[in-house]
Order: sequence, then C-alpha cells, then structure tokens
Amino acid sequence: MALLITKKCINCDMCEPECPNQAIAMGAEIYEIDSSRCTECVGHYDTPTCMKVCPIDNTILPDPARAESNEQLWEKFVVMYHGDRI
Repeated sequence: MALLITKKCINCDMCEPECPNQAIAMGAEIYEIDSSRCTECVGHYDTPTCMKVCPIDNTILPDPARAESNEQLWEKFVVMYHGDRI
C-alpha cells in the first residue's frame, strides 16, 4: 500500500529528497505522498527510505485507504519506469 504522512510531520525536509519516485512534495501544511507514485520503494530499496530517515516515530505509515500488494507495488514501479506491464 502507499504510504501516508501524518499530522505529526514537522516539515524537516528529510523525506522528500530521499524518495526515488518523487512521490513526496510539500502540501498546504505538511509534506504529502502522491499515492499514484508511491511504491514503498519497491524496485529501489528493501524498505521505504522516507520511513528510515524520518526523525519522528510513526509519522509515515501505510495508508489504509490505499491497500496494495507487493505485486501491485512492483507493477506500479515497472509501469512508471519502463512504460509497460509485467
């Protein structure tokens, strides 16, 4: 599933440059994750880099409204970077 940045975000700017999919951008008040681009770093890293670099625990969480399997995340990665389906 895509990730979600909660209201605990302190806008420290750590996550945005770490996202390999350019899915993180500043929103109206806090950083936001574009669920159409978030693959939880599938295709790039073993774990989501935004979660690793965030200094505040439980600020970046799986988005329950965007449930996706690992296979769906992998397909999203392939489509974004290769333009075709598996």
